Amino acid sequence: MNFSQAVRAVFSKYATFDGRARRAEYWYFSLFLGLVYVAISVIGVLGGDSMTSFAAVLQGVIALGTLLPALAVTARRLHDTERSGWWMLLSLVPIVGLILLVWYCTRGTLGTNRFGADPVA
Repeated sequence: MNFSQAVRAVFSKYATFDGRARRAEYWYFSLFLGLVYVAISVIGVLGGDSMTSFAAVLQGVIALGTLLPALAVTARRLHDTERSGWWMLLSLVPIVGLILLVWYCTRGTLGTNRFGADPVA
C-alpha cells in the first residue's frame, strides 16, 4: 500500500470503525494530516497577518473534517493488534498513553482475529 492508496482507503471508509487497518494505512494517513497542517501553517506565516487568521480557520475546518476518519483508522489499527478501539481513551492519560504508540507500531495479528480478516493477506 502506497501513500495515495492509504489516504484514499481511509477516506473511503470515512466513519467505518469495524474491521482492521494495516500499519501503512494508519501511518500514511498520519503523515498526510501532518503535511496538510504544515503546508497551511507555512501559507499562514508567509501570507502575513490576514492569512494567519485564514490559515487558523482553515486548519479548524480540516480538523473537523478529518476527525471521524482519523478516529476510525485509529480504531481499525487497534483492531489489527487484537485490541478494542476504546483503548484510544488511554491517550487522555499523560505518559501512560505512550503505550498506544507501541501498539500502533506493532505488527497486526496474523490471520483472522475477532475484528475481521487480515488486511495484509
